[in-house]
Amino acid sequence: MRLDKYLKVSRLIKRRSVAKEVCEGDKISVNGRTAKPAAEVKAGDLLTLNMRGRRLEVRILATPEFARAEEAASLYEVLREEKNE
Repeated sequence: MRLDKYLKVSRLIKRRSVAKEVCEGDKISVNGRTAKPAAEVKAGDLLTLNMRGRRLEVRILATPEFARAEEAASLYEVLREEKNE
C-alpha cells in the first residue's frame, strides 16, 4: 500500500493530501529511510513521523484498503512518542 494512503486509512493523518505534503517535506521515514508518498509499506515496517513538534514511532500491523474509525488504531502499534522542544 502507498504510504500516503496508509497514513489516511490508519488516521495517523486525517487527509491524504496532507499526508502527501508531509511525506514530500521529508518528515516521515520508513525503516529508517526518508520516504516519499508513493513508497510501499507493509505489515512489520517501522514508521517515524516528525511533525507538529512531536516524534512518533509506530510499527505497522495491517494495511487494509479501508478501515472504520474504531478499527484505525488497531492498524499500528505505538513504539515511542515524544515531544520535540
